[in-house]
Amino acid sequence: MSKQPAELALLLHGQPGAARDWERVQSFVDGRMRTLAIDRPGWRPGSEPTDLAGNAAAALAALDAHGARRAVVVGHSLGAAVAAWLAAERPERVSRLVLAAPAANRASLVPLDYWLARPMAGELAGAVGMAVGGLALLAAPVRQRIARALALEERYLTATARGLLSPSAWRAFAADQRALVRDLPALEQRLPTIAAPTTIVAGSADRIVPPSSARALASAIPSAQLVVLEGAGHLLTQRQAPRLAELIVA
Repeated sequence: MSKQPAELALLLHGQPGAARDWERVQSFVDGRMRTLAIDRPGWRPGSEPTDLAGNAAAALAALDAHGARRAVVVGHSLGAAVAAWLAAERPERVSRLVLAAPAANRASLVPLDYWLARPMAGELAGAVGMAVGGLALLAAPVRQRIARALALEERYLTATARGLLSPSAWRAFAADQRALVRDLPALEQRLPTIAAPTTIVAGSADRIVPPSSARALASAIPSAQLVVLEGAGHLLTQRQAPRLAELIVA
């Protein structure tokens, strides 16, 4: 029998998102590390959305449930803020930190983020945007065109569409948005306390999280390494899965 890799990578998705967002990365990591991708609070059926501290607590509970004392904690977009919070709060549980397209400081926020965090108007705009996106992906011609353009499987896009059309996902999106705007100032103050070796991965063509915010984040976390993927956008877990997997395993 082959020996199972000892090191575990905990994978935290962004917003909107789900554990399935990591499937391509997991396929490239397989055999070299164990991986655990979880649905964050609010995105898992029957769970309620929460703040960054609550998300970090849920991530820690997932590690405990799998008997993992420490893990490489990997976060994408908002998931990176959760990963950084966990590294600051419970440093003994984080062996390494990988932050991909990270929304983990105030510099990562754009004016639209503040609008979407507003009560009522922002919540409605977010729900409408997600519903429109979900309906578009359910249309076979649109879904097939996106699948070809992004080299994604149609089954993944179909599952994503159904998620985007869920009222519980709309509530989770709104709660996540408020948590970003409210909690990132507190996270920024804690970034200099992070002791885990940290790799920050940014796409030079990211239109969701400004690449300049990744440079500021790298400056705030002691000894952080910044890796810029030229021409890459925000969807690193889908479009840059092989490269991201190598950085996780490294």
